Amino acid sequence: MNFSIQPVLENEKYQLIPLQKGDFELLYEVASDPKVWEQHPNKDRYKREVFENFFKGAMESQGAFKIVEKSTGNFLGSTRFYDFDESENRIFIGYTFYGANSWGKGINPQVKKLMLDYIFQFVDKVHFHIGKENFRSQIALERLGGKKIAEEEVAYFGEPTRTNIVYEITKENHFKVDKS
Repeated sequence: MNFSIQPVLENEKYQLIPLQKGDFELLYEVASDPKVWEQHPNKDRYKREVFENFFKGAMESQGAFKIVEKSTGNFLGSTRFYDFDESENRIFIGYTFYGANSWGKGINPQVKKLMLDYIFQFVDKVHFHIGKENFRSQIALERLGGKKIAEEEVAYFGEPTRTNIVYEITKENHFKVDKS
């Protein structure tokens, strides 16, 4: 891999900043709301000890970001790049979550656009794992042009295996759909 999966990315409103160990408390503050995880396959991530494991996996991935609102400096959530596959020229984007007060404000499409515009300089395909019952995230990804391509069992870092839908966005389709 001859590119960084943890650059600083930003637009006028939001920054994706590489996650640091010292970010735990502020990010946990966002993640500690059970509503954030109600459609997620691992519904108990709002519990401190479960989130500690999630955060440890984020740090070990070396591709995780905190999502920050530039005008306030507030943490809105987190996301990451992971599982780069050179032979497939593909990477995953996922482990994304936002606090409930960020929902419905158009933040996710802007964050995903930052990530996709950046990573498509280096790969041809981006995949996403989305929990089978996480309809909110499935709809959000379909709005971004994601296509369902598979269903697979995924073992999240230190957590039980869960059924996920795999979505794909290709470089070619991303730049056809991207009008902004």
